[in-house]
Amino acid sequence: MTIAENVSLIRNRVAEAARDAGRDPGEITLLAATKMNDAERVREAVAAGVDACGENREQELAQKLPLGAYEGVPVHFIGHLQINKVNKVVGKVDMIQSVDRVELLEAINRTALRLGVRQQILFEINIGEEPQKSGFTPEQALELAGRMGDYPGVYLRGLMAIPPISEKKGDNRKYFAKMRNLFVDIQSKKYDNVSMVCLSMGMTDDFEDAIAEGSTMIRVGTAIFGARNYAKT
Repeated sequence: MTIAENVSLIRNRVAEAARDAGRDPGEITLLAATKMNDAERVREAVAAGVDACGENREQELAQKLPLGAYEGVPVHFIGHLQINKVNKVVGKVDMIQSVDRVELLEAINRTALRLGVRQQILFEINIGEEPQKSGFTPEQALELAGRMGDYPGVYLRGLMAIPPISEKKGDNRKYFAKMRNLFVDIQSKKYDNVSMVCLSMGMTDDFEDAIAEGSTMIRVGTAIFGARNYAKT
């Protein structure tokens, strides 16, 4: 199937999941996870109607930006970001979703102030408390959100999570529900430099469950572009 046909199928699945949850499908942003797809394929996804694109690697972002790969939609950085690569991402993307530690937040803030920009970010939450994964605990995120006024170069817009790999459909709903509760908790506060509008959770295998629990953005790669060929890397 073509990329356009895949996007159409995903839109239908999103609409059905949203209706089942009593939600408006228009509330859910479809982000194409474009890792290992060249500029031409990314442009195909944009033409097919995805709402945003997300890159995992700074090198791919640098290659595709000059080629106009994302033209017409916002581009987000969704992968693990090293401190020494911050200056290659800040100000070049609309949002950094993967802010997973205080040191990274501080580096983004410093770079944004130097560049004279205000970088939108999401906190990445290690919602499954997996030791091999980075990310804030819910308690750390709640505490740090209250101190966002100390970081004028960034703007906290919401949360992101990748829950544990589930053995069967529905297993991740408990993690998505915990994310929704944390999102609402922070949203209810009147913190400086915080405006909670984006709850980024759900990927190819579980986005219907994420939508049922309140996701406002799903990150889909395989269902749009097909399986990645890691043998090429």
